[in-house]
Amino acid sequence: MIESVRAPGPRPRGPSSAPLFVQALGLVIVTLVAAQLIAIAVVFTLPPPPPEFYRLSEITRALKTGQTVQSRDGRALVVRPRSKPIRGLVDNRRRSEFKTALAREIGTDPARIEIDVDTGPRFFVRNQKRNQPQRLPPRDGEAGGREGPRGPGGPGGPGGPPDNFGGPGGRSGDGPDGPAHRPPRLDLAREEPFIFGDFKLAIQQDDGRWTIVEPKPAFRFDSWQQRILLILALSVLCVSPLAWLFARRLSGPISAFAGAAERLGRDPRAAPLTLSGSAEVIAASNAFNMMQERLRRYVEDRTAMIGAVAHDLRTPLTRLRFRIEATPDDIRAKLASDIDQMEAMIAATMAFVRDTTRPAERTKLELASLLESVIDEAAETGGQAVVERGEKIIIDGDPVALRRLLTNLVDNGLKYGGSVQGRVHVKDRLAVIEIDDDGPGIAPTELDRVFEPFFRSEPSRNRETGGIGLGLAVVRSVARAHGGDVTLHNRPTGGLRARVELPF
Repeated sequence: MIESVRAPGPRPRGPSSAPLFVQALGLVIVTLVAAQLIAIAVVFTLPPPPPEFYRLSEITRALKTGQTVQSRDGRALVVRPRSKPIRGLVDNRRRSEFKTALAREIGTDPARIEIDVDTGPRFFVRNQKRNQPQRLPPRDGEAGGREGPRGPGGPGGPGGPPDNFGGPGGRSGDGPDGPAHRPPRLDLAREEPFIFGDFKLAIQQDDGRWTIVEPKPAFRFDSWQQRILLILALSVLCVSPLAWLFARRLSGPISAFAGAAERLGRDPRAAPLTLSGSAEVIAASNAFNMMQERLRRYVEDRTAMIGAVAHDLRTPLTRLRFRIEATPDDIRAKLASDIDQMEAMIAATMAFVRDTTRPAERTKLELASLLESVIDEAAETGGQAVVERGEKIIIDGDPVALRRLLTNLVDNGLKYGGSVQGRVHVKDRLAVIEIDDDGPGIAPTELDRVFEPFFRSEPSRNRETGGIGLGLAVVRSVARAHGGDVTLHNRPTGGLRARVELPF
C-alpha cells in the first residue's frame, strides 16, 4: 500500500509566488502606467512643436519665378497651373489683409486671390505696436524694412492688444473661424506676414487660368512625429526590463519543472523539485514531487517484493534437494538439474533486485575507455572481442551500472555470436554504443521481447547456452535509468547489433 507523501520544503510566500493571473495583471497595469507617465513627461518637458509656416516673401518669390522655392526651415513651395479655381474660405479681416499684402507684392488685384487653409484661418499679419504701421522684413539684399499693411488695433480687432498669431490672447485663428493650436512665439519685431499649416493659394491669370502655390507633399518626420517616436522609444526602453524580469520569473520555474521531469526519467531517485514561481507552478511542482515519491516507493516496494519471494523460495528448494536423495539415480539427476536451474534463477533475481535498489552514485566517466576496459577483460579470458577507436565522450552516469550494461552485451555477443566488435560515437546529440556479433541473429518478432525478464529466444538463445533471461532486462533497465534506451537490429551482413543511446 502506498503511503501518502508530502513534498519537502516550505511553501514560498511573496509577490513571486502570487497567482499567475495577478502577476500578469500587475505587469499590464505597471506597463500602462509607465507608458502614460513617459508620455506626460515628454509632453510637459519638451517645448511645443513649431508650426509649418510660410512667409509672404517666399510665396511671392514662388509666384514670380514659377519654380519650387525652399522656405527657411527647409520646406518646399511648388507652383503649378490649374484650369479651375479652388474653393477659397470666406474672407475675414486677417485673410483680406494678407491678400492685400500679397497683391501689392505681385502687382495684381486682391479679388483674383483665393486661399484655402486645411486647418482653418491660420494667417498672420504682424503689428509692431498698437496703432503703428507694420514693418515688413527686408527682402534679400535690402537694408531696412518696408511699410506694410496696418490695422487700427492689431490683428485682434479694434483696440485689441498685439497678438503674435493673429487673434486675441495670442492664439492663431481665434475669431470667426474658431480656435487653432498655439505655435511658439516668434520675434515680432523682425517677422513678416506668413501662413502656417497646409494651404493652397490660387492666383487668377489674365487668360482665366489659375496658378496654384502650395507646400510640396513629402514624407518627413515632423516634430510631433518625432515626439511620438521618442515616447515609443522611451516606453520600450523602460518597459522592456519589466517584461524581461516577468518573463524570466515566469519561464524559470517552468524550465526547472521540465528539467525535473527529464531527470525523473533518467534517475527516479533524483532530488525533488524546488518549490518556486507562481501559485499555479508551485502547485504543479508540489504534485510532481508527490508523484515522484510515490513512483519511487512503488518501484522499491515491487522490487523488494520480488526479492522477498525469490529469497523465500530458497528454503523449499533446499528441502527438495534433501528429499531427492532417496529417489532413484536416473530421476534424482533430472530433479537436481531442475533445482540447480531454479537456484540460478533465484540468484539472478536477487542480484537484479540488489542492483536495482542499490543507491546510484553518478560521476563523470568516459564511455570509450569504459567499453575498452570491458572488451579487454573479455579478450583476456579467451573471447574474440575488439574495440574500434572512437571519439572521447564524457557522460554523467553510474559507473557500476554502465559497466554491467556493457558486460552483459559483450557476454551475450560472445556467447551467442562467437565474436564481438564494439564502438562509441555521437549522433544527434546522443552518445551511441554499438556491440556487433557474428551469430545467427534473432527473429524480427522477438527483437523487443528479449528485453522482458526471463524471456529466452529459442533455439539460439536458450538454457543450454546458459542464462535465464535477465541479462538484457538489466541492460534496458540501466539504459532507461540514464535517460536512454537500447535496441537490437539484425545486420544485413549477418549477426546482431545492440545499440545503446545515452544523453550527455
